[in-house]
Amino acid sequence: MMFLSRPVILAAVALSAVGLLGVGLVDRAVAQANQTATTKAQKAGEVFKNVTTSTLKELPVDDFLASMGVISAGLGLDCADCHPAAGSDKVDWVFDTARKKTARRMVEMVATINRTHFGGAQFVTCYTCHHGRLRPTTTIALDALYGPPNEEKDDIVAPGEGGPSADQILDKYIQALGGAQRLAGVKSFIATGSSVGYEGLGGGGQFLICGKAPDQRAVQIVFKDHPERGDSTRAYNGSAGWIKSPRGLLGQYELAGSELDGLRLEAQLAFPGQIKQVLTNLRAGNPDTINGSDVDVVQGTGPRGVLATLYFDRQSGLMVRMVRYGRSPVGRVPVQSDYADYRDVGGVKFPFKYTFSWLDGRDAFQLTEVKTNVPIDPAMFGKP
Repeated sequence: MMFLSRPVILAAVALSAVGLLGVGLVDRAVAQANQTATTKAQKAGEVFKNVTTSTLKELPVDDFLASMGVISAGLGLDCADCHPAAGSDKVDWVFDTARKKTARRMVEMVATINRTHFGGAQFVTCYTCHHGRLRPTTTIALDALYGPPNEEKDDIVAPGEGGPSADQILDKYIQALGGAQRLAGVKSFIATGSSVGYEGLGGGGQFLICGKAPDQRAVQIVFKDHPERGDSTRAYNGSAGWIKSPRGLLGQYELAGSELDGLRLEAQLAFPGQIKQVLTNLRAGNPDTINGSDVDVVQGTGPRGVLATLYFDRQSGLMVRMVRYGRSPVGRVPVQSDYADYRDVGGVKFPFKYTFSWLDGRDAFQLTEVKTNVPIDPAMFGKP
C-alpha cells in the first residue's frame, strides 16, 4: 500500500482559471487551521536532499509525497520520467534533470499566480492546464466541442435546488444502516477478508480492518504466500498516524499533514452514527450518478478543515462513495473510498466490498467476516 511517491514535474503552462468564491474561502480557512501544525512537523527540505522549491520544502513529509502524486497525475507521468532509474536499486532522486528544473519554475509560477490574482486561494493547479498531458493543449478539438458535455466535477459542491437537505440525506443513511441506537451500540469491529488487487496486481493478500470508537482505525495487508511483497499498514490511534509501505520511498513514516487529517476522518466515519458531529458546514449538492445509479451528494468539512464529498444511493440511502481532499501547493489531493455489498451484522449493515483509491494506486477488498464489540489490542493502532 504505497502512498504517493511519483515525481515532481511540470511542463510549460498557459494558465487561465475561473473559480467559485467558496473555493477561496475553503482554501484560506484550511491554510489558517493548519499553519501551526505544519510549522511543527519535520519539513521535506530537512528530510530529502535537494528539495529547494519554496512551497514544497516547507511541507511535512506526507504533504510533500502527496504533491508528487498531484504533479505526476496532472501530467500523466511516472517517477522515472523525472528521476533517473526510478523503480530500480540505481535510482538517483537527487540528480537535477531538465524536467526537474522546469518543475521548480512551474511550481513557483502556480504559487505566484494564486497569490497575485486570487488572494492565495488555490484556483490554479497543475491539472488546470495539463489535464493528464505533458504539454497543455491550446485549442479545443471540434469533436470535443460538439460531443458529450464535460463531466469533470468541481471540488466544491454547489448547493442543490429542490432536493432533500443534507440532514435528511444523512438521517436516511443512518436509518438504512440500522438506526442511531444500534449504531451507537457498536464500540469496535474487526473485518477480515482478501485483497482483490487492481488490474491483476496486488491481489491475494489477507487484510484486516479494525476500528475502535470514536476515532481509532487500522488497515493491514499481509501476503503470507508471498512474504517478499512485504506487509502494508495504515494506522491512526486517535492522535497520531503512520503509513508502512514496502514499495514506498520511505518504507514507513509518521504522518503530520493532510494524510493524518484523512486517516482521522476515516477513523471517525468508521462509526457513522457520529457523522453529523464529525462533519460541519454540511450542504447538499445536486443529484448525480455513479455507475449508472442515482445518488444524493453531501459535502462537509472534517477535522482541521479536510474537505469530504459523500455520495448516497438514492434508493437505499447507503453511502457508495466518499472522496476526501488533502492539501498541496499544486492542487488538492483526492483519496476515494467506494463501498458496496452491504450486509447485516448484528442489526447493523457493513459494506463487504471496499475499494480504496489514491493518486498512486488502488486497493480492493472483499470482506468475509465482520465481528463487532470485540477486544482489540491498542498496539494495532500504533506505530507498525
